[in-house]
Amino acid sequence: MKKILIVDDEPNILMALEYAFKKQDFEVFIARDGSEALEILKNEHPNVVLLDIMMPKVDGYQTLQIIKQNENLKDVKVVFLTAKSKKEDIEKGFSLGVDQYFTKPFSTKKIIAEINLLLQE
Repeated sequence: MKKILIVDDEPNILMALEYAFKKQDFEVFIARDGSEALEILKNEHPNVVLLDIMMPKVDGYQTLQIIKQNENLKDVKVVFLTAKSKKEDIEKGFSLGVDQYFTKPFSTKKIIAEINLLLQE
């Protein structure tokens, strides 16, 4: 079973994405900020982390950097889902090693399709 960790501080987004990915037979883990995500990653090894950037405590950029530095998580795909849509924000994400970048508002169908493609690589 494919596993996904969804990290966002907006409850409505978490609920919608959790429901959509469960319908696609993903095992879904939820975190409300980067520090919660990093705690989950100590015990779980998802195929992909769907990560917001602007969050309290530990933001998405910091979370991404910690994931990429962890030898045990090097095969985990990281996808940003954020309201930060400026060209320099997107470039920063890719320069830090994000595998895909989506901006809000978003299409759940498109995100699921793109993540499934990413997992086939």
